Amino acid sequence: MATYDLEEQEQIDSLKTWWKMYGNLVTAVLAAAALSMVGWQGWNKYRDSQAAQASALFAVLEAAALTGDMPKVKATAGELAEKYASSSYAPLGALLAARHSIEAGDLKTARSQLAWAADNGKDEVRDLAHYRLAAVLLDAKEYDEALKQLEAAPAPAFAARFEELRGDVLFAQGKKPEARAAYRAALDKMGQAAGVNKTAEPGRQLLQEKLDSLGEPA
Repeated sequence: MATYDLEEQEQIDSLKTWWKMYGNLVTAVLAAAALSMVGWQGWNKYRDSQAAQASALFAVLEAAALTGDMPKVKATAGELAEKYASSSYAPLGALLAARHSIEAGDLKTARSQLAWAADNGKDEVRDLAHYRLAAVLLDAKEYDEALKQLEAAPAPAFAARFEELRGDVLFAQGKKPEARAAYRAALDKMGQAAGVNKTAEPGRQLLQEKLDSLGEPA
Protein backbone atom coordinates (compact mmCIF):
# COMPACT_ATOMS: atom_id res chain seq x y z
CA MET A 1 0.00 0.00 0.00
CA ALA A 2 1.32 3.39 -0.86
CA THR A 3 2.30 5.56 2.07
CA TYR A 4 2.05 9.34 2.14
CA ASP A 5 3.67 11.89 4.37
CA LEU A 6 1.49 14.17 6.42
CA GLU A 7 1.47 17.03 3.84
CA GLU A 8 0.48 14.73 0.96
CA GLN A 9 -2.28 13.19 3.07
CA GLU A 10 -3.65 16.61 3.89
CA GLN A 11 -3.73 17.51 0.18
CA ILE A 12 -5.54 14.26 -0.64
CA ASP A 13 -8.06 14.84 2.13
CA SER A 14 -8.58 18.40 0.91
CA LEU A 15 -9.23 17.21 -2.65
CA LYS A 16 -11.66 14.58 -1.40
CA THR A 17 -13.55 17.19 0.61
CA TRP A 18 -13.63 19.58 -2.37
CA TRP A 19 -14.88 16.83 -4.66
CA LYS A 20 -17.64 15.88 -2.23
CA MET A 21 -18.77 19.50 -2.22
CA TYR A 22 -18.41 20.33 -5.89
CA GLY A 23 -18.03 17.06 -7.73
CA ASN A 24 -21.62 16.91 -8.93
CA LEU A 25 -21.43 20.49 -10.16
CA VAL A 26 -18.21 19.85 -12.06
CA THR A 27 -19.68 16.73 -13.63
CA ALA A 28 -22.77 18.65 -14.67
CA VAL A 29 -20.71 21.46 -16.19
CA LEU A 30 -18.51 19.04 -18.11
CA ALA A 31 -21.56 17.17 -19.36
CA ALA A 32 -23.22 20.42 -20.45
CA ALA A 33 -20.03 21.47 -22.26
CA ALA A 34 -19.88 18.13 -24.04
CA LEU A 35 -23.51 18.36 -25.06
CA SER A 36 -22.97 21.93 -26.21
CA MET A 37 -20.05 20.85 -28.39
CA VAL A 38 -22.08 18.01 -29.88
CA GLY A 39 -24.98 20.39 -30.43
CA TRP A 40 -22.73 22.97 -32.09
CA GLN A 41 -21.25 20.35 -34.39
CA GLY A 42 -24.74 19.11 -35.19
CA TRP A 43 -25.92 22.66 -35.91
CA ASN A 44 -22.98 23.28 -38.22
CA LYS A 45 -23.71 20.06 -40.06
CA TYR A 46 -27.38 20.99 -40.34
CA ARG A 47 -26.52 24.49 -41.52
CA ASP A 48 -24.13 23.17 -44.16
CA SER A 49 -26.79 20.71 -45.31
CA GLN A 50 -29.39 23.49 -45.53
CA ALA A 51 -27.01 25.69 -47.48
CA ALA A 52 -26.27 22.89 -49.94
CA GLN A 53 -29.97 22.21 -50.48
CA ALA A 54 -30.71 25.92 -50.91
CA SER A 55 -27.86 26.21 -53.41
CA ALA A 56 -29.21 23.28 -55.43
CA LEU A 57 -32.69 24.80 -55.45
CA PHE A 58 -31.30 28.16 -56.54
CA ALA A 59 -29.61 26.41 -59.46
CA VAL A 60 -33.02 25.03 -60.46
CA LEU A 61 -34.40 28.56 -60.29
CA GLU A 62 -31.62 29.90 -62.50
CA ALA A 63 -32.21 27.15 -65.07
CA ALA A 64 -35.94 27.88 -65.11
CA ALA A 65 -35.23 31.59 -65.55
CA LEU A 66 -32.94 30.91 -68.51
CA THR A 67 -35.64 28.90 -70.26
CA GLY A 68 -38.37 31.39 -69.39
CA ASP A 69 -40.38 28.86 -67.40
CA MET A 70 -42.21 31.44 -65.29
CA PRO A 71 -44.45 29.02 -63.33
CA LYS A 72 -41.34 27.12 -62.24
CA VAL A 73 -39.48 30.34 -61.47
CA LYS A 74 -42.31 31.51 -59.25
CA ALA A 75 -42.76 28.13 -57.55
CA THR A 76 -39.03 27.62 -56.93
CA ALA A 77 -38.56 31.12 -55.54
CA GLY A 78 -41.51 30.48 -53.24
CA GLU A 79 -40.01 27.19 -52.07
CA LEU A 80 -36.70 28.89 -51.34
CA ALA A 81 -38.44 31.54 -49.26
CA GLU A 82 -40.55 28.97 -47.41
CA LYS A 83 -37.91 26.34 -46.65
CA TYR A 84 -34.61 28.23 -46.65
CA ALA A 85 -35.55 31.77 -45.62
CA SER A 86 -32.43 32.13 -43.47
CA SER A 87 -30.08 31.28 -46.33
CA SER A 88 -28.53 33.90 -48.60
CA TYR A 89 -30.03 32.11 -51.60
CA ALA A 90 -33.65 32.89 -50.74
CA PRO A 91 -33.42 36.70 -51.09
CA LEU A 92 -31.30 36.28 -54.22
CA GLY A 93 -33.92 33.94 -55.60
CA ALA A 94 -36.66 36.46 -54.84
CA LEU A 95 -34.70 39.18 -56.67
CA LEU A 96 -34.14 36.95 -59.70
CA ALA A 97 -37.78 35.88 -59.78
CA ALA A 98 -38.95 39.48 -59.44
CA ARG A 99 -36.91 40.54 -62.46
CA HIS A 100 -38.57 37.91 -64.59
CA SER A 101 -41.98 38.71 -63.13
CA ILE A 102 -41.50 42.32 -64.22
CA GLU A 103 -40.45 41.22 -67.70
CA ALA A 104 -43.56 39.05 -67.87
CA GLY A 105 -45.75 41.99 -66.81
CA ASP A 106 -46.73 40.37 -63.50
CA LEU A 107 -46.10 43.41 -61.34
CA LYS A 108 -48.21 42.17 -58.44
CA THR A 109 -45.99 39.11 -58.02
CA ALA A 110 -42.85 41.18 -58.57
CA ARG A 111 -43.83 43.57 -55.79
CA SER A 112 -44.42 40.71 -53.40
CA GLN A 113 -41.08 39.10 -54.27
CA LEU A 114 -39.17 42.36 -53.95
CA ALA A 115 -40.84 43.19 -50.65
CA TRP A 116 -39.83 39.79 -49.29
CA ALA A 117 -36.24 40.27 -50.44
CA ALA A 118 -36.17 43.75 -48.88
CA ASP A 119 -37.41 42.37 -45.55
CA ASN A 120 -35.20 39.28 -45.49
CA GLY A 121 -32.11 40.19 -47.47
CA LYS A 122 -28.89 41.60 -46.07
CA ASP A 123 -26.54 44.37 -47.12
CA GLU A 124 -26.41 44.93 -50.91
CA VAL A 125 -29.17 42.40 -51.61
CA ARG A 126 -31.51 44.26 -49.27
CA ASP A 127 -30.54 47.61 -50.80
CA LEU A 128 -31.10 46.36 -54.33
CA ALA A 129 -34.52 44.98 -53.37
CA HIS A 130 -35.57 48.34 -51.88
CA TYR A 131 -34.28 50.15 -54.97
CA ARG A 132 -36.09 47.92 -57.45
CA LEU A 133 -39.29 47.97 -55.44
CA ALA A 134 -39.16 51.77 -55.33
CA ALA A 135 -38.78 51.82 -59.12
CA VAL A 136 -41.80 49.56 -59.55
CA LEU A 137 -43.83 51.75 -57.20
CA LEU A 138 -42.75 54.85 -59.13
CA ASP A 139 -44.05 53.30 -62.35
CA ALA A 140 -47.30 52.54 -60.53
CA LYS A 141 -47.49 56.21 -59.44
CA GLU A 142 -47.42 55.17 -55.78
CA TYR A 143 -45.01 57.93 -54.96
CA ASP A 144 -45.22 57.99 -51.16
CA GLU A 145 -44.66 54.25 -50.97
CA ALA A 146 -41.74 54.56 -53.36
CA LEU A 147 -40.11 57.19 -51.16
CA LYS A 148 -40.54 54.94 -48.11
CA GLN A 149 -38.44 52.29 -49.82
CA LEU A 150 -35.65 54.85 -50.22
CA GLU A 151 -35.61 56.04 -46.61
CA ALA A 152 -33.10 53.54 -45.26
CA ALA A 153 -29.46 54.50 -45.66
CA PRO A 154 -27.97 52.12 -48.25
CA ALA A 155 -24.40 50.95 -48.67
CA PRO A 156 -22.14 53.56 -50.33
CA ALA A 157 -22.30 51.70 -53.64
CA PHE A 158 -26.05 52.35 -53.79
CA ALA A 159 -26.16 55.84 -52.27
CA ALA A 160 -26.09 57.74 -55.56
CA ARG A 161 -28.70 55.49 -57.16
CA PHE A 162 -31.02 55.92 -54.19
CA GLU A 163 -30.73 59.72 -54.38
CA GLU A 164 -31.27 59.75 -58.14
CA LEU A 165 -34.39 57.60 -57.87
CA ARG A 166 -35.60 59.78 -55.02
CA GLY A 167 -35.19 62.73 -57.37
CA ASP A 168 -37.21 60.91 -60.05
CA VAL A 169 -40.05 60.29 -57.59
CA LEU A 170 -40.04 63.87 -56.34
CA PHE A 171 -40.00 65.19 -59.90
CA ALA A 172 -42.99 62.97 -60.72
CA GLN A 173 -44.76 64.54 -57.74
CA GLY A 174 -44.06 67.99 -59.13
CA LYS A 175 -41.66 68.83 -56.30
CA LYS A 176 -38.92 70.39 -58.40
CA PRO A 177 -36.83 72.02 -55.66
CA GLU A 178 -36.72 68.73 -53.73
CA ALA A 179 -35.93 66.80 -56.90
CA ARG A 180 -33.12 69.22 -57.73
CA ALA A 181 -31.61 68.72 -54.28
CA ALA A 182 -31.82 64.95 -54.64
CA TYR A 183 -30.12 65.01 -58.05
CA ARG A 184 -27.33 67.20 -56.69
CA ALA A 185 -26.88 64.85 -53.77
CA ALA A 186 -26.73 61.95 -56.21
CA LEU A 187 -24.02 63.68 -58.23
CA ASP A 188 -22.02 64.33 -55.09
CA LYS A 189 -22.32 60.74 -53.91
CA MET A 190 -21.49 59.42 -57.36
CA GLY A 191 -18.32 61.48 -57.34
CA GLN A 192 -17.40 60.29 -53.85
CA ALA A 193 -17.95 56.64 -54.72
CA ALA A 194 -16.32 56.52 -58.12
CA GLY A 195 -14.11 59.58 -58.50
CA VAL A 196 -13.45 60.16 -62.15
CA ASN A 197 -14.63 56.73 -63.17
CA LYS A 198 -15.24 56.44 -66.88
CA THR A 199 -17.51 53.42 -66.46
CA ALA A 200 -19.88 55.66 -64.47
CA GLU A 201 -19.68 58.56 -66.93
CA PRO A 202 -22.83 57.70 -68.96
CA GLY A 203 -24.89 57.54 -65.77
CA ARG A 204 -23.31 60.78 -64.60
CA GLN A 205 -24.18 62.52 -67.85
CA LEU A 206 -27.80 61.38 -67.67
CA LEU A 207 -28.05 62.52 -64.07
CA GLN A 208 -26.57 65.91 -65.00
CA GLU A 209 -29.12 66.21 -67.81
CA LYS A 210 -31.94 65.55 -65.34
CA LEU A 211 -30.60 68.27 -63.07
CA ASP A 212 -30.10 70.73 -65.93
CA SER A 213 -33.66 70.12 -67.17
CA LEU A 214 -34.97 71.55 -63.89
CA GLY A 215 -33.19 74.84 -64.49
CA GLU A 216 -31.75 77.04 -61.80
CA PRO A 217 -33.68 77.62 -58.57
CA ALA A 218 -35.74 80.77 -58.54
